[in-house]
Amino acid sequence: MSKKVVGILGATGVVGQQMLQCLEERDFPVSRLVPLASARSVGKTVTFCGEQVPVAEAKPDAFEGIDILLGAAGDAQAKELLPEAVKRGAVCVDNSHAFRMDADVPLVIPEINAEDVKWHQGIISNPNCATIIGLVPLWPLHQAFGLKRIIASTYQAASGAGKPGLDELQREMAAIGAGEEVGETKPFAYQLAANLIPQISSFKDDDYTDEELKMGREGRKIMHLPNLRVNCTCVRVPIMRSHSESITAEFEKPITPEEARTILEAAPGVKVVDDPANLRYPMPLETSDQDLIFVGRIRRDTSAPDGVNSLTFFCCGDQIRKGAATNAVQIAELLV
Repeated sequence: MSKKVVGILGATGVVGQQMLQCLEERDFPVSRLVPLASARSVGKTVTFCGEQVPVAEAKPDAFEGIDILLGAAGDAQAKELLPEAVKRGAVCVDNSHAFRMDADVPLVIPEINAEDVKWHQGIISNPNCATIIGLVPLWPLHQAFGLKRIIASTYQAASGAGKPGLDELQREMAAIGAGEEVGETKPFAYQLAANLIPQISSFKDDDYTDEELKMGREGRKIMHLPNLRVNCTCVRVPIMRSHSESITAEFEKPITPEEARTILEAAPGVKVVDDPANLRYPMPLETSDQDLIFVGRIRRDTSAPDGVNSLTFFCCGDQIRKGAATNAVQIAELLV
């Protein structure tokens, strides 16, 4: 593979730092790294392949010469700066929500729709982390049995709210451990330690949150299933890292847990951890700092009218890695 000049927009943030690590781990062909961040980060450095690389300010002329730009910034910054990067010849793989539902922007999970990369016009979007974690195991089941409907509940880690969320949970746990008052709880609406919050992002249609609506909207686009029915509830839980999901899926064809296990054991990006007799199932502690989606608790859906066309499972994945940084780097690999 020919080496590329790679930029990272938001290089000093949690996802940006993970992108650096993933590029290095996966031996991505980087000829030169260009870390970009806000003006207040200028003067800082990031570590890449044992070297300290200075951070430059993210502004239009900073994109000159960049071949691939990995975006780890917020929506507003992405909307402002990514078109400028495209004008200067970069292909952008963006982790923000800014372009995900644009008709002319591919929304890609490489294990599912890698071919969609071919019709990009300069920007390729990374899906929402919970969407990625749920769809990676659902896709191979859909290919065999035809997916019709998803009912999902997500249990999302504090780090899904970025470094402020991670820092806040650590602070709250320390305060409780010391017998002190927790006090103000930003960025969360309520105390998260020793609690959970059944709201992530703002409320939208029919009192569903934007985070809950993403799985349906994004899932239909990624899997090319315009009629897929999705119901999702997203919950912030006092976990440091890795999101978990409970999913009940209805299919066109009859499916058994045994058939599902066989398919998932051969599926890319999936690890089956499903041995209830020995208390083996997916958990956030075991899925953090790696890239596979762990799937277990695979069982028949006892609420289904016919009892044969749907099943339930539990999955976990590191939302900073596969749910964000690794998926972006995998997309970049498709470009080279």
